[in-house]
Amino acid sequence: MILLAAVDKNWGIGRKGQLLVSIPQDQKRFRDQTLGKVIVMGRKTLESLPGGQPLYGRTNIVLSREPGYQVKGATICAGLEECLEELKNYPDQDVYIIGGESIYRQFLPYCDQADITWIDFSYEADAYFPNLENADGWEMTEESDEWTYFDLCYSYRRYQKK
Repeated sequence: MILLAAVDKNWGIGRKGQLLVSIPQDQKRFRDQTLGKVIVMGRKTLESLPGGQPLYGRTNIVLSREPGYQVKGATICAGLEECLEELKNYPDQDVYIIGGESIYRQFLPYCDQADITWIDFSYEADAYFPNLENADGWEMTEESDEWTYFDLCYSYRRYQKK
């Protein structure tokens, strides 16, 4: 399973239920990586998507502790164990964990790769991705050249579990 996130210099991922910044090239990369694959997210992440609807062309799995929660086009799991059982139906390399903060933290021990968009800026955030630079057992194995979006610099980094 692969963790997929865009983070700022402090590993921030969001504020008040929204992404910190929207970079069109990064959104295209996300779409290309996940199309035809399985994406796992929390209920709040789903509700932050356009129209609060599952993403087209992907198998959407949503974790929610809300009893009776249902969304057309998504499989709802009540917790981590139920979700891990559901994910046995798919190849590990086709499963992307896309957030939010608690979902990333729950799935971190089960993932062996993290594809991170590293944004060279510090935003005011209230949701964070686990800091893989300080995490035991993780190392950065790839980093792209620097890209720019207006005056914002970013790169793509791959972290692997040792």
